[in-house]
Amino acid sequence: MTDLKKGARITGPDRSKLASEVRRQYEKGRSIRELADSHGRSYGFIHRLLSENEVALRGRGGATRGKKK
Repeated sequence: MTDLKKGARITGPDRSKLASEVRRQYEKGRSIRELADSHGRSYGFIHRLLSENEVALRGRGGATRGKKK
């Protein structure tokens, strides 16, 4: 893949390659934030890229509140 500079528009084959790489990493358990940081892109860009490629996004996780007994 060619060197993708931060903020540069990514289209065509470069976008397809990035999408497949990001998808593979996301499905192995990496978070959207981790992917954004490692690829030098924004959270929104990675989220949109995954959504465009019909990846089933995971729930947010974190602390949850259960019913008190």
